Amino acid sequence: MGTDGDTTLIELKQLISHFVEERDWLQYHDPKNLVMALMSEVGELADQFRWVDNKASQAFASSPDHAEEVADELADIMMFAIEFASVCNIDISSAIASKLDKNATRYPVEKAKGSCKKYDRL
Repeated sequence: MGTDGDTTLIELKQLISHFVEERDWLQYHDPKNLVMALMSEVGELADQFRWVDNKASQAFASSPDHAEEVADELADIMMFAIEFASVCNIDISSAIASKLDKNATRYPVEKAKGSCKKYDRL
């Protein structure tokens, strides 16, 4: 496996599926359990940033002391999210494109640019 620039999403799906199948874990990978695992991993990533100042968080995430742990937690999140999509027959690219279209309507540039307000408060 390579980098983001040379690895396709389908290749990642296949790698994850192969890993899961080799271990006979598909029996545990129902949507509910995958969501629970995903939530746990998001918590583990959040824990990496506990008590880190907002302004320092970027440097923290890329620091030699923390970058690998942060990347590992993100990898766990992404793998569970991709596995969830596979189990639920969700085409990730189509889902993202659809959601971006919806968000473009909810957050028009002229109202949302530079604002962190939710769409119903713009």
